[in-house]
Amino acid sequence: MKVSPRSILYLALLALPVFGALSSCETTKRGFPEMSSPSSDPDEDAARRKREGISTQLARINEGKVEYTMPRAQLATAFIREFNDGTVVDKTMIRKVQESAKDKPIYYLVGMGLRDGMFRSMAIPLITSSDQSLYLSSNAERYTITSVGCSFCYFSFEKNQITGTTCGDNSGGSRCDLVVENTNNLFRKK
Repeated sequence: MKVSPRSILYLALLALPVFGALSSCETTKRGFPEMSSPSSDPDEDAARRKREGISTQLARINEGKVEYTMPRAQLATAFIREFNDGTVVDKTMIRKVQESAKDKPIYYLVGMGLRDGMFRSMAIPLITSSDQSLYLSSNAERYTITSVGCSFCYFSFEKNQITGTTCGDNSGGSRCDLVVENTNNLFRKK
């Protein structure tokens, strides 16, 4: 059987779009992984969750000292809104927690005040950027202490993480109740 050059040309012209379509199909997935893809590493999941939230710069570390970029009065007002139960916050601070010199420090934004004569405090861990700026993420945990008969409550730490509370006066029947929430709305737009 003899094949003419013309039929080879027609066959090539018909095959060209098919080869073009096949070559444009990508068989590998490139780019960033989806944010919702599961992970077996809990630290990676926590970091991903924090990246997804809204971040607000509050301060920066300069030669080991905290320099606030947001007025402390504005922080106190935000804590009052976050408590949302009549707690009056009169003191705010950023506290460095570092169990040992070799551990990476963690900074917490802390607001303290009173509700009906009872001590209240809230602490939220901050994100430290590579340029030593401190950011609050809306996905950061919120630790709230309410005293019951205790004049002052302290957060207890283990490996730079809040693990409980301690009552300052150790009198019988006094305690500090700790509530942990997964997110905060300190600066989230409503």
